[in-house]
Order: sequence, then structure tokens, then C-alpha cells
Amino acid sequence: MEDKLKQQTSLGDEAARQLAIATRTVPQMGTISPRWLTKFLNWVPVESGVYRLNKVKDATGIEVDCSSRDEKVLPQTFVDYIDNPREYNLAAVQTIVGVHTRISDLYSKPYNQIAEQVRLAVETIKERQESELINNKDYGLLHSVAPSQIIKPRLGPPTPDDFDALIAKVWKEPGFFLLHPEAIAAFGRECTRRGVPPPTVSLFDSQFITWRGIPLIPSDKLPIENGKSKIILLRTGESRQGVVGLFQPSLQGEYSPGLSVRFMGINDRAIASYLVSLYCSLAVLVDDAVAVLEDVDLTNYYEYKY
Repeated sequence: MEDKLKQQTSLGDEAARQLAIATRTVPQMGTISPRWLTKFLNWVPVESGVYRLNKVKDATGIEVDCSSRDEKVLPQTFVDYIDNPREYNLAAVQTIVGVHTRISDLYSKPYNQIAEQVRLAVETIKERQESELINNKDYGLLHSVAPSQIIKPRLGPPTPDDFDALIAKVWKEPGFFLLHPEAIAAFGRECTRRGVPPPTVSLFDSQFITWRGIPLIPSDKLPIENGKSKIILLRTGESRQGVVGLFQPSLQGEYSPGLSVRFMGINDRAIASYLVSLYCSLAVLVDDAVAVLEDVDLTNYYEYKY
């Protein structure tokens, strides 16, 4: 014992830490992504929860006259509409957050336990929202593309030629490419191989590479199957007859547009429950607002030798 006391000449780290205040972080969650799609989309409020997409029945049947004959005998015409326009109903993404009152009472400093639980639930729901906007079988982008707007790559990996082919399909004010980060890397390799490195642009305080001035927006919600993925090009906005996101405005307990958090009460086990709900959908207004490059090979690329 005497030898041990002689060796210890100062207070040890482990003992000293008992008096120190640790700097804490909020809970970190690796599944959170930037969710650029929701930021780049134009969002339309849907008061009634239903969005009716009216379309012209036959645009080629509208007659006009450019001759110099008497105006009194000009052709008379009208624009007809389809009889059964598609209606988009807002879809719900929901979860219930439960927090024991003892936990929220005793352990809410420096961070409020209820607020953090709700925040993480909201982040998870918003991640699911982006996935649904892309993959939902009823309204998702990948399931809303007209057959005439689907093309295949020329070689396998995504090339500048493939991107030009997409632009030819969505040539009326194309907004952005949407693709998996690995597809962006594959495209970058092809550009490097051809000696045409794509320039970058700053949007939302972040850097994106571009092709023909159109930004490439990453999303890990685009599926990769057997080393292959898809690349989307879209135009956005009602005024441009593009793609629009749909949301329910003025919700009770609105947390952010289209998303609400409601207190559901405390049960007999002293657990407080909060209902987190998000209502959204997506509509492609005309066929040429979106095009898809399918079967993009992300694994077949050239090995570089330096």
C-alpha cells in the first residue's frame, strides 16, 4: 500500500472525470440524408386532400388559320378535355412516439427527451417520404414515366451520350437529374475517361456536378439491383407543366408544411404518446416532364492505370 501511494503523485484522469461536465450531443442517426428531392420540387397545397389533374383530350385537333383570307370565314374551334381526369389522393406516412413520463420528467436536461424523440421520428418519416416520392407504385416517379420516355444506356455505364438522350426527352426547361450517389460516381468516371470533367454549381450552399448546366442531384432512395440502377431527369412546377409535390396545408399541430405532431394523451402505464403524420403525393402533369434511363451499370467501368 505504501508503495502504491508513493507512485501516485497527482490526481488520476478517471477520478478527475467524475467532477467534469461532459459536452453532450443530440442523438446522431446515420440514416438521415440531405433529402434534396423535396427541396428541389415545387410543392402545391391541396386543401381538400384531392388533386385533380385535368388534361386536354386532343391537342392536335385545335384548328387555327394563318392565311390572309377574310377574317369572317376563319375556322371555329374549341379545346376539349378528358372526361375522367386522374385524381391524386394524399398518402399518409405515420408513426406513434411513446415516452414514459418518468423519463421526460427526470432526464430532460440539457436536451428535452420528448423533443428529441419527436425530432428523430420526424427525420425517419421524411426519409420515408423521399423514398415514396420515388418508388411508390401508385404515384412515385419511377412508376409515373410514360413508356415513350424510358430509354436504355448505349454501353452499360452512364455516359454523356445517355445524359444527352435524357435531355432530348425532357427538353422543355429540364430541372435536374436525380440519381444514386454511386451512379454519379460512375458518370464521373466516364466523363474523366473521355476528358470532359463536368463543372460544378452551388445550390442550397452545397456543390453539385452538372451536365449541360443541369445539376445531378443525389438520392440513396433510388434502388440498386444486381449492380444496376436508374437515372431520372425531370422538369418541375405547375407553370412549366412539370412534376409537382402535393401536401396538405394548415394541419392541426403543424410541425412543418404537410407534417403534424399531435399529443394523444397518457395511458395507464404513464406513457405519453404523440402521433406524427405526414401527408404527401406527387403528380406528373404531362408525359414529357420526366424521363428515365434504365439498366444503368454501376460496376462495369474501366480500370485506370497511372
